[in-house]
Amino acid sequence: MLTPSLDALLRAAASDGQHPARNVEAWDPPYCGDIGLKICRDGTWLYRGSPIGRVGMIKLFASILRKDADGQTYLVTPAEKVDVEVEDAPFLAVEMAIDGTGPSQRLTLRTNVDDVVAIDAEHPIRFQPQTPDGGLKPYVLVRGKLEALCTRAVYVELVAIAAIGEDDQDLGFWSGGCWWRIAAPHVF
Repeated sequence: MLTPSLDALLRAAASDGQHPARNVEAWDPPYCGDIGLKICRDGTWLYRGSPIGRVGMIKLFASILRKDADGQTYLVTPAEKVDVEVEDAPFLAVEMAIDGTGPSQRLTLRTNVDDVVAIDAEHPIRFQPQTPDGGLKPYVLVRGKLEALCTRAVYVELVAIAAIGEDDQDLGFWSGGCWWRIAAPHVF
C-alpha cells in the first residue's frame, strides 16, 4: 500500500496555479488510507488536527474532492485516493445572486471555495429536516455527489424571496426553470 503525504498530494494535483474542478470521477487510483484530513461543519479544513490556513491549498484540495457511492469523501489524484472526514457538507454556499423574477428567475450561489453554481435541474437544492427542532437545512449539489450547505445568511435570502406555490400547498421559489419547494406554508 502506498503511503501518501500532504506534499505528494499537492504535487500530484498542482497545475498552473489555477485549480478548477477536475474530472476526478474518471480517475481510479488505489486507496491509500487516512492521512488526517477533515472538513469541519464551519468550512474549516484540518490536517492532523491543525487548521489549513492557506486558501490556495484549500481550493486545490476542493478541486480534487470526490464523494463515492460508499458515501465516503476522498481526495483523489491520478495516483492516490485518501479519506477526508466531513462533518456536514464539504462546501458552504456563502453568497447568492438573483437574476429575474417568477419562473424565469435564476439563483446563483458562490461557495467558500469559489465554485459558482446556479440552482437548476443539474444543481438541485434540497431542504433536510433537522431533529429535534424540525428546522430545515438547505443543501445544493455542486458537482458529482458533493453538496454545499447554505449558510444562515443565504438561507435567510432564500426564505425572503419564497412565495406560496400556485396550488397553495407549498412555500418555495423559482430557479433555473424549476419550482423548489422549501416547506408547507404552515411551517413558516
